[in-house]
Amino acid sequence: MLEKIALLFILISGFFYQNPVIADPADSTLIIKKITDFKVNGEGSAANWANASWFDITVQNGPKQTKPGKQFPTKAKIMYSEKGIYFLFDCTDKRLTSTIMEDFGLLFKEDVVEVFLWPDTAIPIYLEYEVSPLNYELAILVPNLKGGNTGWKPWHYDERNKVQHETSALGQKKSMAAVEGWKAEFFIPYALMNPIIPTAPKSGTQWKGNFYRIDYDDAETAYYSWQKTSGSFHDFKKFGTLIFE
Repeated sequence: MLEKIALLFILISGFFYQNPVIADPADSTLIIKKITDFKVNGEGSAANWANASWFDITVQNGPKQTKPGKQFPTKAKIMYSEKGIYFLFDCTDKRLTSTIMEDFGLLFKEDVVEVFLWPDTAIPIYLEYEVSPLNYELAILVPNLKGGNTGWKPWHYDERNKVQHETSALGQKKSMAAVEGWKAEFFIPYALMNPIIPTAPKSGTQWKGNFYRIDYDDAETAYYSWQKTSGSFHDFKKFGTLIFE
């Protein structure tokens, strides 16, 4: 009997060892390549970005929506370094619906892109970072307890842990301007996520996360996501898997 139990344990262990990622659907996993640090400029023109592949951000039903809003092509890239994680969003658009002229404002009520990072699935706390076309930002840690989520601003936010962020537009980068699209490029240092990550990720580390866009061009708002949620972007159980190469 003990021999049969031991054999079963070996077979099960072997299955999980050989298939840690393959069991996930292909579109729920991103492999993040490691690069050296560079300065973002909002254009995504740094040579480092050639190491990353684009992935699509597509429309989904938003809160209280019965059908998705109008979709414009939207894509993103992600990379990491010893100090933090880089993101690049490319959003086709017709108008910059952006009037908020302050950091830590309610940016999600206008055009915005968002990143949610959940490093430790043992605790329901994740980072939410947003940036508007006019380059205003919102960075908060979100404790999500049984669906009740409240964002907390960084107590100290300075050169030690501040996000580098820049944006650009195909057209004039000003409030309500007609454009063909806009880009957001930003670098989130690991220091901003203390204490929810004890150390920087290394090869093989896995996090959960999701990537979003909200567009207010039409009468009905369009909500975009990498991994589809139940409607709320805070549906963290639907986040995809990020694997650091």
